[in-house]
Amino acid sequence: MPDPKRIRLAVDIGGTFVDAMELDVRTHQVRFRKASTTPARPWEGVLDAVSALGTDLSEVELFIHGTTLGLNAVLERRGERTGIITNDGFRDVFLLGRGNVPSDHMYDFEYRRPPSLVRRRDTAGVRGRLDHKGRVVDELDAGGVREAARRLVEEQGVVSIAVCFLHSFLDPTHEREAARLIREAYPQVRVSVSTDIVREYREYERTSTTVLDAYIRPIFERYVDELERGLAERGFDGRFLIMRSGGGSMTSAVAKTSPTHTVLSGPAGGIVGAAHLAAELGRRDLLTFDIGGTSLDACVIERGSAVAAYEAQLEHFPLLIPTYDIRTIGAGGGSIAWLERGLLKVGPQSAGADPGPVCYGRGGTLPTVTDAAVVLGFMDPSRFLAGTMDLRASSAREALDEQIARPLGLSAETAAAGVFDVLLAKTVGAVRQITVERGHDPRGFSLLAFGGAGPLLAPLLAAEMGIGEVIVPFAPSGFSAWGMLSADIVDDFSRTVMATLDDADLDELESVFRSVEAEAVASLRAQQVPPDRMVLERQFELRYLGQEHSLIITTGSGPDREAIRKAFEDTHVTRYGHAMDNRLQILNLRVRGIGRTDRLELPVRPRGDGDPGRALLRRRDAYDFGVRDVASFAVYDRALLEPGDVFDGPALVDEGTSTTVVPSGQRVEVDEHGYLLVRPTEAS
Repeated sequence: MPDPKRIRLAVDIGGTFVDAMELDVRTHQVRFRKASTTPARPWEGVLDAVSALGTDLSEVELFIHGTTLGLNAVLERRGERTGIITNDGFRDVFLLGRGNVPSDHMYDFEYRRPPSLVRRRDTAGVRGRLDHKGRVVDELDAGGVREAARRLVEEQGVVSIAVCFLHSFLDPTHEREAARLIREAYPQVRVSVSTDIVREYREYERTSTTVLDAYIRPIFERYVDELERGLAERGFDGRFLIMRSGGGSMTSAVAKTSPTHTVLSGPAGGIVGAAHLAAELGRRDLLTFDIGGTSLDACVIERGSAVAAYEAQLEHFPLLIPTYDIRTIGAGGGSIAWLERGLLKVGPQSAGADPGPVCYGRGGTLPTVTDAAVVLGFMDPSRFLAGTMDLRASSAREALDEQIARPLGLSAETAAAGVFDVLLAKTVGAVRQITVERGHDPRGFSLLAFGGAGPLLAPLLAAEMGIGEVIVPFAPSGFSAWGMLSADIVDDFSRTVMATLDDADLDELESVFRSVEAEAVASLRAQQVPPDRMVLERQFELRYLGQEHSLIITTGSGPDREAIRKAFEDTHVTRYGHAMDNRLQILNLRVRGIGRTDRLELPVRPRGDGDPGRALLRRRDAYDFGVRDVASFAVYDRALLEPGDVFDGPALVDEGTSTTVVPSGQRVEVDEHGYLLVRPTEAS
């Protein structure tokens, strides 16, 4: 019998770089490389990163991938022309949407929603109707479906169709028949069916989810096909998994039929890794702090688990998919610094991978956060990306001086420090939204810093918010890829119930749960999960009767009114500080099907002599935010630091693909795993 394959490979695409991480399951050794993102042909950047590792793909048993391809397709309007088929008289459900204004435009009287993904001429209504209890009012008009499809495909040129009928979550028969008729007449057209994606109430949100699925499906399928082809040509014949936005993974075949579940899959890898670390390091409460090239993502790990949500938002388009409750802002290493009426702004525009920051020398002319970091002395131009890419420090200084410093009457260093000040202010706001505004005291959390630029800013954020500890893992710029290596296979299913807890028939609830669990088991089997690795989690989505917002609680095997109410009230007190005597309403029953995978071990390294001098590379002048002035920093090579080493700031810890900036008033301790623990000094 041949030896089992020994390599797992994880690849995460960001806005600027592709991160690839290789794990040898026998030795637990990890290798990491980066390559530039290739926006026009994104699979090429992935293959470049794999080639940079030099991995023998014939030895790879698992390739797991996180991508924001679908997200970027929506933001950049690069999806395919999409049509909608719905009930006669309701063709404008998606176009009308909701009347509320996004919170960040609350006082903008000139606000206009971004253009719709679907033009009205590309929508069609057909006869056929269910009532609010799922009973047939009008039978589906098969001829009307065929004519609607003919007009959309032949006259309007749509290549993808979203099918969403009123109340179909109660009975998907009409939707499935319409999809069959469309595929029969036009097999080349992609068809997305709402009840194949989510079986929940709220017509607009379900329609929006289906439209987004149809909009990105053609390019996502093409991307996955090209990537699978490229990997196969290089000898890969193992399992190919893709991360889900709500944690866990799925096979590439399932991903091609449910691309909406991947739109936030890149950041999800970091959250999975953070939850794993929370258990391994004994930190039950963590704040994740991920800064990449284009965005900043923050999430709460509470009692060892990430806070989850079942609705995401792309621009103003809602998505009814399981996702982590991540706060994302346009603030990353490539975010552009600019002036508006004499005020310094940072982001949300990004220089991206092409042309990138000015210091990359690829034609970029607008100063970015990375350029500011170079001017402040935080980054060594000759050691960037482990010395594989030289940065042009003089070009960065010139751009920052010309476009920011001189117009404001400042020195280049002061202007660069101002860029970090603005970025820090935006970051504090994002972290407050997921902590203070939701009843959490950030001072009781540890801050896990990752992403290429996370360790640059995390110690400053900790000092600003009174957070007592920053944890910087090994290879932080590839931490999301590392987290993917621990991801379970996951699939989520739901049913809308809409009944009060007191009046609900418990036997009927049990029957619905069993039906949904059967779907979950079938999905896990189709993804080759062994029965002994399957876990099913039951959840209730509840709210006080008359309220709009709901809470998700996980329950045991059988419905128990008292246990359900107590779990809800405990969660409500934790989240909002109080509970009420009001009746509870059940909205949805949810089942999460989980296929357990082997967890990564954190190697324990031998303790050193406590003297970090062996890792001291040099001293370099850089800007110290602890004293708001240029100071002499000790520069350490992280690869040479050993457990037990302790040193005070100001210091820089350089590991080629990322730099940890430690200002005055903070101290670094290296733990048994080689992770950096940054804490305030006793004096500070």
